[in-house]
Formats: sequence, C-alpha cells, structure tokens
Amino acid sequence: MKLLWTATLAGALMVPLTGTATAYPVKHPKLIDNALYAAGRLPTTTCEEPSVKRNDRKRARAYLDAVVACLETTWKQHLTGAGLPYEPIKVRHYDRIPTKYCGFTTGKDDSQAWYCPGSRTLAVQLGKSWLKDPYDLFLFNTAASMYGYHVQNLVGITDAYDAIPYRNKSELYEQGRRESLQAECLGDAFLKSVWPMKGRTAKDWNHYLSVIEGDGPGDKRELGKTATIRSWAKRGFAAGDPGSCDTWTASSSKVA
Repeated sequence: MKLLWTATLAGALMVPLTGTATAYPVKHPKLIDNALYAAGRLPTTTCEEPSVKRNDRKRARAYLDAVVACLETTWKQHLTGAGLPYEPIKVRHYDRIPTKYCGFTTGKDDSQAWYCPGSRTLAVQLGKSWLKDPYDLFLFNTAASMYGYHVQNLVGITDAYDAIPYRNKSELYEQGRRESLQAECLGDAFLKSVWPMKGRTAKDWNHYLSVIEGDGPGDKRELGKTATIRSWAKRGFAAGDPGSCDTWTASSSKVA
C-alpha cells in the first residue's frame, strides 16, 4: 500500500522507494480510462453548513460530519447511477490520532486528516490551527478533498496507483502529486455541485483559493506548486465533473 500523509489542504500520497522500471507516462487503464471520467457532471444538490465558532471543537466536528453527509448524498447518487461501486465512508474524530495510524506515521501537527483505504475511514484531528478561524471554506474543502480519496478507492484508482511502478524518486513524487491533485479536483467538483450555498459568495471561493499553499522552495515536491493546486481546484469547480480531474494523462508540467 502506498502511504498517505496530510498537508495544509487535506492530504497527499507518499510511496515507498522501491519498484521496477516501466514505460512512462502512466498507462494503467484504471487511471487513464476510468469509468468515473465518463459518468458526467455531479448531480446538483443542496448542502447546508451548520454554524461553527472559533475554537469550538464540538461544533467543528458536527460541521465536518454534516459536510460528509452531503458528500454521501451526492456521490452515492452519482456512482450508483453510473453503475460504479459505492460504500459510505466512516468518520472517526480523534483528540490525537495514533502515531501509527493505518500503517502511517502521522506526525506532530495539531490538526490532521487521514484517509485509510483498507477500512475506508476518514480520521480527523481538529486542533488550534484549524479551529482558530473556521468560518471560511477550508474545513468544507478538507472534507470534500479527503472524500476524493474515498472515491478514488471505490472506483479502483487507489489500487491501480498502488500497482504502478516507477523508475526513480522524481517519478515517485510525480505519481503522488497526480493522486493528491486529483483528490483536490474531485473535492472542488463536489463544491460546484452544491454551489451556491446559503450565505456564500464568490468572495468565499476566491478566499479559499488564496489560502492554498503547495510545495515551497527546497520541499520534496510532494504536493505540487501552489499555482498547480489552484489550477486543478479551479478546473474541478468550473466543470463540476469528475471527468475534468484526470490528472493521470496530464503533462508533467501540469502536475509540477
């Protein structure tokens, strides 16, 4: 299993440094020709956001649970309507996620979100960094993007990603960026399907884009550049269609 790590936006994938040489770019049919891409736009639904308060963990947890319920409504309808597998996600809230969760090393950040493919569980740890100003779309998009990993798992993208080898460390990180950028794009396609939401305007969406942060100078190139992440977020939101989120056939420059 290739491993998940969390980041500012929600999550990205990290893989072990082993493997054999293979033709490139990626050619696995579950990645480049997945039935998800041909299923059309997500159905238009509504999603009401519960109120949240600064540094109120209980309300923030209820908020995330409500967003996940909206995600389930939309993705269940979309996947089953297209004849694709569906299973609800499990959500667990932690005061502190175990250091070795689902085979991952979770790190010391006070706020984290991890998706475990084996148990199909989203683990969330809400700390001061995510609770100090919970009013924008960050928590919403955290839930939506992490659910994107669940969708990838359901439709076979995760297994295919686990299966593809790589030639070197550079290719390893590029594959991980393709996975995480796709999850981000799927999350924003969902946001478009419930947009506009009560009390939200384009200002909220633009603010969310402004707080996205990618890899900086000297980083391991695990997440993608800030401009790259914003580009895939915009792409998903503009289309509202998972078919717009095929990062696997994009050129390397589009996932840098």
